Amino acid sequence: MDHRFRYDVNLSILFTELELPARAAAAKAAGFDAVEFWWPFDVPVPSESDVDIFVRSIRDEGVRLVGLNFFAGDMPGGERGVLSSPARTAEFRDNIEVAVEIADRLGCRTFNALYGNRIDGVSEAEQDEVARENIALAAKAAGRIGATIVIEPLSGAPKYPLKTAAEALAVIQRVRTEGGVDNVALLADLYHLAVNGDDLDVVVSQYVQQIGHVQIADAPGRNEPGTGELAVAGYLGELADNGYDGYIGLEYKPSGASADSFDWLPRDLRA
Repeated sequence: MDHRFRYDVNLSILFTELELPARAAAAKAAGFDAVEFWWPFDVPVPSESDVDIFVRSIRDEGVRLVGLNFFAGDMPGGERGVLSSPARTAEFRDNIEVAVEIADRLGCRTFNALYGNRIDGVSEAEQDEVARENIALAAKAAGRIGATIVIEPLSGAPKYPLKTAAEALAVIQRVRTEGGVDNVALLADLYHLAVNGDDLDVVVSQYVQQIGHVQIADAPGRNEPGTGELAVAGYLGELADNGYDGYIGLEYKPSGASADSFDWLPRDLRA
């Protein structure tokens, strides 16, 4: 790769063979100094002791947390966020405060707010209105520590309504306008967008100023770069040429052991 990027390892999909508190050390041993996580707890408001264990596991290794998801419900069971569910607004809003506290302690400045699947029996208009209100509230809370909320199109979740960058950006624009916030941006996961048939050439050229975070995996398969057909290096180069200078999150399923899945990235480029 011709550009020097800032990479981070998503420790909710890599090194999952280890207990969660041991994963930051494994990323450090592999040569990385930045990590990201999906919401690392089973509940929206974990105990103080569980939060402390999580914070120490990152801080003690000298790595930086650069991305954190808000509570997204039962992810293994198929849920993909709760912020658009009127019945779960209290859960999400309680989670905002905990997430902001963790991020403030660890220097994290990017929060991923998964939109949520469509709910039977509730109108799409009501779900979208609740979602925009909750994103705006999250953005205002994140703004207290200078952080940004990112909204992500997803693949593999049929009831998830945001499939393309344009669909996510439409939500982002309405939240900015109606909520009076400007710290809401696009999470461009090149794998999800490619699988959904989005035009990545448009994303990396026309939307780059709206992108708050980038994640990568090869497609198909969602494994490390070089295992599929997606021109990951080329798209990252275009993003850099067009002004993106944020982190690149490695959010892929390793085709073997996690520690062996970084051979595509020379060690001197990892930190």
